[in-house]
Amino acid sequence: MIGYARVSTNEQDLTAQQNALEALGVRSNLIYTDHGLTGTNRARPGLREALAACRNGDTLVVAKLDRLARSLRDAKDIIDELTVKGVTLSIGGSVHDPTDPVGRLLFNVLAMVAEFESDLIRARTREGMQVAKAKGHLRGKQPKLSTAQQRHLMEVHRAGTHSTSELAELFNVARSTVYRTVQRSVANWKTHVPAPVAGPRNRATGQPKLQISVHATR
Repeated sequence: MIGYARVSTNEQDLTAQQNALEALGVRSNLIYTDHGLTGTNRARPGLREALAACRNGDTLVVAKLDRLARSLRDAKDIIDELTVKGVTLSIGGSVHDPTDPVGRLLFNVLAMVAEFESDLIRARTREGMQVAKAKGHLRGKQPKLSTAQQRHLMEVHRAGTHSTSELAELFNVARSTVYRTVQRSVANWKTHVPAPVAGPRNRATGQPKLQISVHATR
């Protein structure tokens, strides 16, 4: 088995992906990596080495499909190369045989989802910048994430489908930026939660007094 791992910024760490690949049975000396390169960049040295190392009957292993490609076209090019070589693809332990119609269909669906997610984030980034520019806020040092991006990040975070490293990859920021965004959001939420209203307490026990309302009947 040949492993491949990638992160798109220099601040991100490959350790989690490498550990996941080793847990799937890939030897550490057969894991090829790219550091600081996005999934939309097809010219990745580590990916080229991984594909070159694949032989007939091998399996190329990635933790998630978006580590391999972020566009449907690139994903198809890679799967075509694997097909010619007689190599299967394992995505997080789920093996897809490119020569099998069902396997190829499932792969194409996953590739479309990865591309859609990438396009959606880019669109929201552009939208946030346009709004900020219209309001005259694009001056001086800019925040890592716009308000719209922060809201989107928190939506994805609450869904629990992505780790901190994956969120950093999706939004092209360092993990520390993700941590700060989540912490700020939690802090803001706490400040808006109304404190419980304290009622009268029993002096002896310190417990709230049982209040009984008596309504007069006519």
